[in-house]
Amino acid sequence: MNQLLKQVLLVCVCLFALAGLAIADSLSDATHAYDSGNYIKAGKLFRPLAEQGNILAQERLGTMFNLGRGVPQDYKEAMKWYRLAADQGNAYAQWHLGWMYHFGQGVSQDYKEAVKWWRLAADQGNAYAQTSLGSMYASGQGVPQDYTEAVKWYRLAAEQGVASAQSNLGLMHRLGQGVPQDYKEAVKWYRLAAGQGNVSAQTSLGSMYGSGQGVPQDYKEAVKWYWLAADQGNAFAQTSLGSMYASGQGVPQDYKEAVKWYRLAAEQGVASAQSKLADMYEKVQGISPDYQVLVKWYRLTAEQGVASAQNNLGLIYHFGQGVPQDYKEAVKWYRLAAEQGVASAQNNLGLMYRLGQGVPQDYVLAHMWASIAAANEDPAGGRDVAIEQSDSIATHMTPSQISEAQELARKCTANKFKGC
Repeated sequence: MNQLLKQVLLVCVCLFALAGLAIADSLSDATHAYDSGNYIKAGKLFRPLAEQGNILAQERLGTMFNLGRGVPQDYKEAMKWYRLAADQGNAYAQWHLGWMYHFGQGVSQDYKEAVKWWRLAADQGNAYAQTSLGSMYASGQGVPQDYTEAVKWYRLAAEQGVASAQSNLGLMHRLGQGVPQDYKEAVKWYRLAAGQGNVSAQTSLGSMYGSGQGVPQDYKEAVKWYWLAADQGNAFAQTSLGSMYASGQGVPQDYKEAVKWYRLAAEQGVASAQSKLADMYEKVQGISPDYQVLVKWYRLTAEQGVASAQNNLGLIYHFGQGVPQDYKEAVKWYRLAAEQGVASAQNNLGLMYRLGQGVPQDYVLAHMWASIAAANEDPAGGRDVAIEQSDSIATHMTPSQISEAQELARKCTANKFKGC
């Protein structure tokens, strides 16, 4: 009897071993198919393994549904498989599950739940989860904002070589958030991340060299890092590189090259690049002014609230350059810039009231805006023009009207130029 029992147990052990080998072979085949890009075959092989509870198969099947590889993209199905693997302790599945909660994919957005899963993965040493958890502490999403805690998690991930964590850690040192401000330490981490091709770090390193923070000022080195980031499509690096070419810092001055990089950034919606591009077209010799192009870029910038662009757009409508002359539209843009404190726009708005262009003629309001501009304008930037206009308008006014205008100017200034 004992001998028979031993034989039965031996057969069971052999069967389990064979089953284990079969699962291992199937998992190996599935992984090979996935890595080879044969996602349809991989999905067919992973599914039965995942249904049998294989953690790796569940995690990989979740990723396939998440990204739509070999199967229709289905966030809810991805959540199902990630959760099964995450509940068994798989760190990568926990990290993915955190992302699903963070972005509300297949589930309602829930930052606290994202933090929960990222913490579980981070505690297992998953560097990507550590980076994500650091970002949550830095931004105060799902947890109270805590820069010291953010630095802790960024550092753990950065020391494992995660470029985004290195870049973020550099930023914390640069700003002095969670650590004493230390430009040299910032440069150290930026350089490590930039060396891995991290665009944000490359841009930041360019800025450090351009300003001489943590390193000797070196425009050529700044251009080098800006170019690497700009070539990857980073709009802020493209804007900075455009400025280097426009000013001839670190490279020979080249307005056409400046326009090239400003345009690339402008097309991504960067207001400063749009404004600089319009300025290049309008003011730089060798670049033919095209007012229709100017209108395009000034409008995009002005609609983002950039006051100088609003004033320039007002000028274009005022004089009908590239657009039909439209005094009401000019007044609209002058006013928006004037309310942001742009003295030249305030003086221009005063002129419109003086002449009755786009608004009913009103010497009181004309004098008010001219007086505000005169008080606000830099002496080298047009104060004399504003004073001259104010004095000229006053010759058409009674003493009581002048007093009224002066009182309105005081109230307008106190209200920071709003509702005047």
